[in-house]
Amino acid sequence: MSRFVEALVPSRLGSGFRWLLASSWVSSLGDGFALAAGPLLLASETRDASLVALATLLQRLPWLLFGVFAGALTDRWGRTAMVVIVDLLRALALLALAALILTGTVDVALVLVVMFVLGTAEVFSDTASSTLLPSIVGRDDLVLANARMQTGFVTVYQLAGPPVGAALFVAGRSLPFIGQALLVSVGALLVARIRLPAREQPVTARGVRAEVAEGFRWVMHNAAVRTLVLTIFTFNITFGAAWSVLVLYAKERLGMGAIGFGLLTTAAAIGGVLGTLSYGWTTRRVSLGNVMRVGLVIETFTHLSLALTTTPAVALAVMVVFGAHAFVWGTTSVTVRQRAVPEPLQGRISSVNSIGVYGGLVLGAALGGPIADRWGITAPFWFAFVGSTLFVVVMWRQLAHIAHQDGTPVAGVPSPTG
Repeated sequence: MSRFVEALVPSRLGSGFRWLLASSWVSSLGDGFALAAGPLLLASETRDASLVALATLLQRLPWLLFGVFAGALTDRWGRTAMVVIVDLLRALALLALAALILTGTVDVALVLVVMFVLGTAEVFSDTASSTLLPSIVGRDDLVLANARMQTGFVTVYQLAGPPVGAALFVAGRSLPFIGQALLVSVGALLVARIRLPAREQPVTARGVRAEVAEGFRWVMHNAAVRTLVLTIFTFNITFGAAWSVLVLYAKERLGMGAIGFGLLTTAAAIGGVLGTLSYGWTTRRVSLGNVMRVGLVIETFTHLSLALTTTPAVALAVMVVFGAHAFVWGTTSVTVRQRAVPEPLQGRISSVNSIGVYGGLVLGAALGGPIADRWGITAPFWFAFVGSTLFVVVMWRQLAHIAHQDGTPVAGVPSPTG
């Protein structure tokens, strides 16, 4: 067992990383329950595609409202304390939702309010937690550490969580949310065990607005991070439009029930596992710019394939390929950003990136529901295919800003000494 643990989490990464990894995996399992149970709860209350998509929008909207503020507070305050407090509050909100379900007082409006509250909590928790890894792991070990974090995210959040969440939902609609609350609470307690090294406190006399502006200026002047933020923002508009109605697509287009919807996300997770197995080999032989380019092409044809097929087996195979792309993209972009960003700016740059991620998803979700209502359930996938194709053509050359990396400085990214 000790050999297995050492191979999975080498001791050189430190005890702080092991606590962080354990917390991430535990919390991600609970969040995986909600990945399936949340849309199923909405779909059990309404058939309106716009309302189903609105739930996704309300979970992502807080990133636009509070993202930069959360980044500035993260750089000012204790990062582990912020994660612990916010995650415990998130657990209370989940228990409140479970109570509404158990008492039979839940309705669409209340679910949407809870989605917004949970989304707000995630802004502060995720922004703070994203800054912990580069504080406890050396720069040369960030690729390995991020791969381990992403592997856990894929296996428990995407692979194990959704089918369990869907099964719990079938057994009792409140059960997945109670389970999520318990696991999020345990994750918060594990984070509390992390001891960060002493760091220089940022100057706070300038005010939050000045600090936020500093973060945006830094991104604008760093070619690699700027390209990543622009790419994820634009591509998530098309992605968000299609995925906001995925639960209805699974039921109406593919004829899959509640468990079947969970299997779609599970298929993506299986692809993510395949991505973990091939990631080291791929990045040693292919430039990061070309890795990103291939990923964008894969995602573009994912939308086209789902728009055309009515066969569940085909849709599941497409999701496997998409999942492998998503893992490779996510691991690469996080590592590039963490290597590039100075420690005092980690919170603000993370929040800028997250605004790109969730800002695109919010805009996409706002479009997905009305498009489906007006032109049918496959229309958001056609929109995503056309939009993604145009984006790939426009951004193809810009991705060259991300140079091949194997422990050497990224194009546009200063080295540790400069």
